[in-house]
Amino acid sequence: MVTLDVKTLTVPVGILRILAVVFTCVTFSLVASVGHIGGSFWSWCMFSWCFCFSVTLIILVLEFTSLSSKLPISWDDFTTAFAMLATLMVLTASLLYSIIFTCSACGEQIAACVFSFLTFILYAVEVGLTRAKPGEISGFLSTVPGLLKVLEAFVACIIFICVDLLRYNLLPGLQWCVAVYSICFIISLLIIILTIGRLLSRFPAPFSKVLIVCNVLAVLMYITVAVIWPFYIFKLYPRPNSCPVVCGWDLAVVVTFMTYFNLIAYIVDTVYSFKLVFFTTPA
Repeated sequence: MVTLDVKTLTVPVGILRILAVVFTCVTFSLVASVGHIGGSFWSWCMFSWCFCFSVTLIILVLEFTSLSSKLPISWDDFTTAFAMLATLMVLTASLLYSIIFTCSACGEQIAACVFSFLTFILYAVEVGLTRAKPGEISGFLSTVPGLLKVLEAFVACIIFICVDLLRYNLLPGLQWCVAVYSICFIISLLIIILTIGRLLSRFPAPFSKVLIVCNVLAVLMYITVAVIWPFYIFKLYPRPNSCPVVCGWDLAVVVTFMTYFNLIAYIVDTVYSFKLVFFTTPA
């Protein structure tokens, strides 16, 4: 039996989600009114807005009808992980669209960017509201290490998009870097899936200890990538005298920056994991 719960729409998180649905709808409507522009970056922006609009609307409907409590998943972990993912996706789409597709005389594009950045703020506030507070009992993805796992996986996806356009297969060193990106991404994704699917209790080893081992290995592997990737990639793609909107050197810079960014994320993740396991006194 379906029970309608109006309270889910009137609490702060519910209001934020309603506004996010409206703002994302306005954003992709404005962009669509300008017309389709070929290219993977335009497609990524449209996908991000449409995806966030659709999933947020589904979350609102499931919570309003109380069907969310009947799903065999950790609902709080799912909504928190999605809010973090949506924050990153909308921020990326906002930056890409404003840099590549917007000009000073483009009224619709500027309005779309404004609504997109406002949507980013809404999702970021939702993450802040749903994140676990110190001493609060909650799911793993609501904690800082859990949110970092979503961040690490998302950054890896950006790396994959850029790496796919580069000739990394020409050098074994670059192939090792791509292997590290892939291994760490798969581990982060598995942790997210196991958490949302409530499968961590069936894990054959203490999850917290396994998480620390994975994080330490990821840090060590990313350190090697932070040295190897820029050393080889900028030999293949030296800085050109002139460059179109996007060229090989630009992509190499993006991957390099994201590599160091993810390295920092894994270091912070490792520190938090150590703190939670070895320095937190049970209540």
